[in-house]
Parts: sequence; C-alpha cells; structure tokens
Amino acid sequence: MHQRLSLLTVRIIGNASANVTGHSVLHSQFSHFRPGNSGFALFRFLSFPMMHRRAPPDPDDPANLLKEDGVSVCSQMWIENFREPDRIVSNLSSYLRRFELWVLAYQKVCIDETGSYMPKSSIQRPALEDLLALRNAVLDNRFKWGARLDFFIKSPKDKTDYQALSKRKIKALLTTTQPTPFQDRIVQEVLLMILEPIYESSFSQKSFAFRPGRNAHTVLRVIRRSFAGYLWYIKGDLSTILDGVKVGLVIGSLMRDVRDKRVIDLIKSALVTPVITTKIDDGEKKKKKKRKYQKKRVLAEDEPKPDPYWLETFFGFAPEEAEKRPNWGHCGILSPLLTNICLDELDRWMETKIKEFYKPSKSDVIWNCPEGEQEHGNTSWPEFVPTSGPDKTRKMDYVRYGGHILIGVRGPRADAATLRKQLIEFCDQKYMLKLDNETLPIEHITKGIMFLDHVLCRRVVYPTLRYTATGGKIISEKGVGTLLSVTASLKQCIKQFRKLKFLKGDRDPDPQPCFRMFHATQSHTNAQMNKFLSTMVEWYRFADNRKKVVNFCSYIIRGSLAKLYAAKYKLRSRAKVYKIGSRNLSRPLKEKKGQSPEYHNLLRMGLVESIDGLQYTRMSLVPETDYSLFPSNWRPDHEKALLEYITLDNPKTQEEQRSCIREQGLVSPQDYISMLVWNYKRNAIPLDQLSLLKSVKNNADSDQKLLLSLGYDKGNGDSKEEEEENEGFHVAQL
Repeated sequence: MHQRLSLLTVRIIGNASANVTGHSVLHSQFSHFRPGNSGFALFRFLSFPMMHRRAPPDPDDPANLLKEDGVSVCSQMWIENFREPDRIVSNLSSYLRRFELWVLAYQKVCIDETGSYMPKSSIQRPALEDLLALRNAVLDNRFKWGARLDFFIKSPKDKTDYQALSKRKIKALLTTTQPTPFQDRIVQEVLLMILEPIYESSFSQKSFAFRPGRNAHTVLRVIRRSFAGYLWYIKGDLSTILDGVKVGLVIGSLMRDVRDKRVIDLIKSALVTPVITTKIDDGEKKKKKKRKYQKKRVLAEDEPKPDPYWLETFFGFAPEEAEKRPNWGHCGILSPLLTNICLDELDRWMETKIKEFYKPSKSDVIWNCPEGEQEHGNTSWPEFVPTSGPDKTRKMDYVRYGGHILIGVRGPRADAATLRKQLIEFCDQKYMLKLDNETLPIEHITKGIMFLDHVLCRRVVYPTLRYTATGGKIISEKGVGTLLSVTASLKQCIKQFRKLKFLKGDRDPDPQPCFRMFHATQSHTNAQMNKFLSTMVEWYRFADNRKKVVNFCSYIIRGSLAKLYAAKYKLRSRAKVYKIGSRNLSRPLKEKKGQSPEYHNLLRMGLVESIDGLQYTRMSLVPETDYSLFPSNWRPDHEKALLEYITLDNPKTQEEQRSCIREQGLVSPQDYISMLVWNYKRNAIPLDQLSLLKSVKNNADSDQKLLLSLGYDKGNGDSKEEEEENEGFHVAQL
C-alpha cells in the first residue's frame, strides 16, 4: 500500500513539474524520492511549506493604517484633556489623520443607517478605500458639505447609480430636501469625537443639556438640593439662540480653546454652506389629497424599524425645555456641542455673579459658613426663621438646560431686579439677543415656578423643636419652617394627553379610545401601554406627587383602552369590558362560543397568547418618590472615573501614599507580599499570616528573629516601649 501511494505521488508531481517551466530547482528536490521511500514522508514534505507560506502584505491595503483600536484612541484623548482642562489646543490635525477614528465613525453611522452593528472585520476593502479617500479629501480641503451627486463614500444601503439618472431626477435631487449625506455624518462624528473631550473638560457644572452623563433628572435633583430657601426666581428663555447665531460668534467661541486652522475652517464651511430645502406653497398646504389604499410596506432586514407606539407617545410628553434641539447648517450632531460652547460664556459670567452676590450672615442658621457650602444632610432643609430681611444671608444659584435658565435669589426683590438688568445687557452685548422684563419675569416662590414640567413651590411645615436651654433644661416648642417642593404638574400632564388625543374636556377629563391600536391584538396593546406607563414612572421619579400623577396616567390609559376594546369587540360600554377583562384588562375579551376548554387551560397548553394586565391600576402599586441624597460636587460616573485614573496615574500621588503609609507605621500589601517572598527565599520557610501570628504570641525570641529577617533591625538602645509597639504593629498587620 505504501509503495502504491508513493508511486502515485511521484507520477502526479512529475506531470506537474513537466508542465511548469522555470522550476528545475523544485524538480531536483523531488528526484531523490523513489518508489521504495515512504509516501507519508513525501506528503509531509509537500504540505508543510505550503500550509505555512504567507503572502507578503499589500502596501496599498487601508487596513494596514489601523495601528490601534479607535476606542483606545478616544479614551486617550479624554484622559489628556481632563489632565489639562485649561490648555489651548493648536494641533488637531494629528487626530484628524488617525484612520482608527474614521473607521470608528463609520461604524457608528452604519448603526444609525442600518440598525445593526458592523464589526471592524466585516468592513470590506472597497469601503475602507472609500473611507480613506474621504479622509484625504478632508485633509486636502477638497471635501464639500451637502454634496448631492459626488460622493467619496456611499451608504451600504444606497444602491443608486447616479451616473445613469435622468435630468428630471437630477434636478429633483438638487432642488428638494434630502437627508444628510452619509459621508457628511461620518465627518461630523469624527469632529465630535475630537472636539467633545476638549470642551467637556472645561464646561461649567451649571449646564446640563446636550452633555454626556447629564439629563433632566440631574437638573431636578440639583434644584431639590441647592434651591431650598430661595424666595425669588428668574426664569429665562434663550432658545432663539438654538435656531442659529452669527458665524463669527460661533467661531470666536470655538477658538477660545481650539486654534487648529483646518478644523476651524471645516466647521466654518459647514455653517456657511447653504442647506437646500423645498419651498412649499400655501396653496399646496391647503389641498388635501384623497387617501388611497397602500399596501403595508415590508422593512428590509438591515433597515431600522420605526419607533414603537409607546415611545412615540412618551415623546409627546417632552417638556418645553427639551422640545427644541439645535441644527445649524451642515453641522448635524455638532450643533448641540457648538450651542454649549457659545452659552458657556454665559455660564461663566453667572458663576462670577454668584460669588459677588454671596454675603453670609452670622445670625442666619443656613449658609453662614465662609464658602456657603455647608452640608445639612437633607436636600430640602427646612428653615425655621423668616427667609428675608437685612440680617439674612444673601445667596444666588443658577442652572441652565439648553436655552432655558433658572436663577434662584435669596434676598430682597431689588437685588433680583438688578441682576435681571445686568443679564439683559450681557445677552445684548454678547449674543445680540434683545430681551426685556417680560421674557425674564421675576416670580415669588409662592406662585409656583414651572421648570421641566415640574412645579417648584414652598411647603410650610410645623415641626417640634427641642433644644437645651441655660441650666440644662430641655425645651420643646412648635416651630415654623418651609420646604422646597418639586411637584409634577398635573395640568401639564392633562395638556399633553389632550394633544395626543387620549382625552377631551378641561374640567372633567374624559378618556378617548386609542384607535391607533385598533388592529393590534389585546396582548400587544397592553404590552405597549405597560412600557409607556413604566417610562412615565421613571420620568416622575423625583416628583413629590409621583403616586398621584402616575395613577392618573394609568386611569387615562385604562379608560382609553376600555373604550377601544368596547368598540372593537362590540361590547357597547366600558363596564362590560371591565366585567369580562377584569380591572387591569388581563383576561381575553375575544371568546368563541362552544369552546370547551377555558382560557387558563388553553394558556397552559400554549394555544393562546398570554395577556399582561395594565400596571399601576391602584395608587398603592406606584413606587415611592426617590428622595436619595444628591452630593454638592456631583459629577457623572465617566468624569469620576477619568479624574480618579488621572490622580492615581500621577507619580506624586503614589509618592504621597507611600509617605503616608510610612508615617502611620503601616505596610502596603505589595511590600508585605515581597517580605514574605524574600523571607521564604532566604530561610526556605513559608511564613503566612497564621505562622506569623503564632510566632508573635508564643515566643518573643522568634518574634525578634522575624523582625530582623524582615529588615527591622533595632539597636541595643531600644526601649521596652518601642519593642511592645513593634509587636502590636505586626499583630495589627495580621
């Protein structure tokens, strides 16, 4: 058998070598193999070099430019900028050349475009070559924003052949509103990854919108903690700035920290390049086309699905402060960052005014420390004294969410009026924004201040005060205090439900059937509304009346679905629906006559779909309000991690920790392990904690030897107190 295999192998190789010219060397290598030799040896000789032979790397392959991971490059940028937050950056082109950032931006945009994550290994070489061409065009100033026909890279979903388009389609493409080009969004992502860490490290802690790790809940918690005791409030609406400001003002604010010409010119061209939009005539608006029957469109596998109904409903509850999102020119996702860059100067100006306004008073029970940052343990600390008067502490605080600001003033109203006048002058000079007293009203806390759909008001309490008088006598008496109440606006909630057509009527709201879910099953409809109610519970998490407002939302949703089911299953009334489907609508309403097994039996056999009942049908089921403490110097988790990493990475911090350990007479775990290892190598005796403890307790002589072996050599003049102190030190270490 071996001889036959070897003969067959020699014949195959002989025929192959005879047909190929120029391989005489390889043919000579086969000449020493004879039929008598082993065929397995020949097979091993042939297979080994072919299996381990590697093709030389292609120098034109863009994948060779990926030296690091894009996420690690971004992390390093955040660390560098948080280590030196006040530095002026003059060279960002080095980051703009990093191909890793472009690949990461491509992956992020593909997620928004296709709805699925594309791993780096799945990106084809043609896409990498187009992405490299886009990067080179940006570096060479050949990139143009808003291109409609000439693309360096196209979306994976875009299969259009632009060269084969007719003149009519080309004209429509150039004159009508089109979505943001795929390549524009990639450039926006790259610029955002480069610029965001630079400005996030220096932004004021008073702004909360359009920033990572901050949201509307953060604002409410800051207000609950820091605005207790303020009498006068100034609420301002500067949202007209979000519609767009002058290019010179944006570029001037941008150049405060960034002096790279290529990046500045790229953002300037994005602001200056006009955006083509379709003009709709008034006559076309009034015409109502007859609705034709359209077949239900089937989404592709890689096409992102639209928002579900429960999420669309929740978006309808967006507060006024969060409805508007800036979109300047071709900046796209860069617009919110540019807005915060422009308004950061207002935040800095307000921080200086807060320091100037603060005047502590020794006779006041709150804010009487020099810095005014005394902790009281309760976020809504009660004041048992009148909150106004010449002998009280004057203090002010400020928060900004997007283009909306809220200022709290403790002091006379004249001080609030003076501050408002200065604020109007600053906005006029800096932003060329004309404000007046009506746009910046001064309101007292007793009237209730609406902010983020929550009402800030004052609640009077009468606690019992117990204190020790002279002579040690304990006195108890009733006091009068005020608490800051953050309450969800039920009136605003009714307004939003009316806008979404869930109810009608002003004085006595009447739920309306939700015909949008008419063709959905009962289980699907209930699941959608349960998700909506769970989201509403989370939105009103910090409201004092959380139980009441969520129970009201559940009542409206339950009544709306009951009317829907009554119309769908021809049950005539809500009472009939509740009788069949129970209070939470968890029982099936569609039952066939003559079905012998009951619903529970069918459910057990897996023949019907399970139906989840509506949540929070009773007020006792709604969670309590979250009154957890909010620290004064709060920061998001990612900033805490960055600052802690920078602190631990600093050599000075390590040296300070070591010196502190030496001063306190302690041993670090690393040094302790090294001592054990050194002692084992020196004496060949493994000393663990138990053996050390026994040696300390049993024998003082062995303890002395152990101390000598560990390097703690004491002189002859050591006192008995020092020996006892060292023994106690080792016992404490164990």
